[in-house]
Amino acid sequence: MKCALVTGSAGFIGYHLSARLLEDGWRVVGLDNLSDYYDPDLKRRRHARLAASDAFTPVIGDVSTPGHMTELMAAHRPDAVIHLAAQAGVRHSIDAPRDYVRANLVGTHEVLEGARAHPPAHLLIASTSSAYGAGTEMPYRETMKTDAQMSFYAATKKATEALAHSYAHLYGLPTTMFRFFTVYGPWGRPDMALFKFTRAILAGEPIDVYNHGNMRRDFTYVSDLVAGLAALIDVPPGDAPVSAADSLSPVAPHRIVNIGNGEPVELGRFIAAIEAATDRPAIRNLMEMQPGDVPATWADTTLLTDLLGAPLPRTDIETGVRAFVDWYQDEYAPS
Repeated sequence: MKCALVTGSAGFIGYHLSARLLEDGWRVVGLDNLSDYYDPDLKRRRHARLAASDAFTPVIGDVSTPGHMTELMAAHRPDAVIHLAAQAGVRHSIDAPRDYVRANLVGTHEVLEGARAHPPAHLLIASTSSAYGAGTEMPYRETMKTDAQMSFYAATKKATEALAHSYAHLYGLPTTMFRFFTVYGPWGRPDMALFKFTRAILAGEPIDVYNHGNMRRDFTYVSDLVAGLAALIDVPPGDAPVSAADSLSPVAPHRIVNIGNGEPVELGRFIAAIEAATDRPAIRNLMEMQPGDVPATWADTTLLTDLLGAPLPRTDIETGVRAFVDWYQDEYAPS
């Protein structure tokens, strides 16, 4: 049985990816520190669902603890390491930048050190669409220059791409960085717009709509994303590009890949989908753009399609939002 080590396994994406890998017959070692950035009980409930499988090994610990990742990789010798643990949130990084240095930079270094000592067949590390920063040419392609990040969060994630490239070059570690685009769905994070908007709309409270609603996001449904991520495990970077769209480094087995829906959605349509799913009207509090935010994101998914041989599933926003609202009402409806 193949073994995957997933960091951040009690997180939103880590939970869904771990569940998918268990379904696919993997043994999964899941590391999470159950931080209080948002409700730790939600993280515990995710981990408890994974622990229903005998093939899941939960490990409560911090990815940034010196030597911890090396010890885990020595003990389990994973075939694949998927590093999702991070301090997330564009706005929180303005208030607590040290959290991002520890979790995103120090934590990633510990993962790289573990992989150097006990190399997996493939190391996959989460980055973000925020790495594209101030770029206005769309859709975003992996080969674009990305040197103008708009938030400290984005800057730390861009730095992890550079750190991983150096280890891929120095130690021959096959490494894929994946840039996520606005992932949403059941078991999502309470600090994200869908969770906050759904909670407020059901309570009859106003929602804060930034940039007066003039926003577009490449919303990516979580099951679509993990389908692509699980498939990428079997496509480590090799010696030659797979197509003209490939971002393969000329000096290392290192590649950057967008994982997105490939279609920007207007914020108004997103809110309308929540209104339809809740059967409640939204009270909009129109506000200015927040510092560190960008008005639009849009993934070019050509490379992902080339690597996988077929496009990702593409769940439309109305279907995906309804699935989230159904989950939210099951989990949080008043008893």
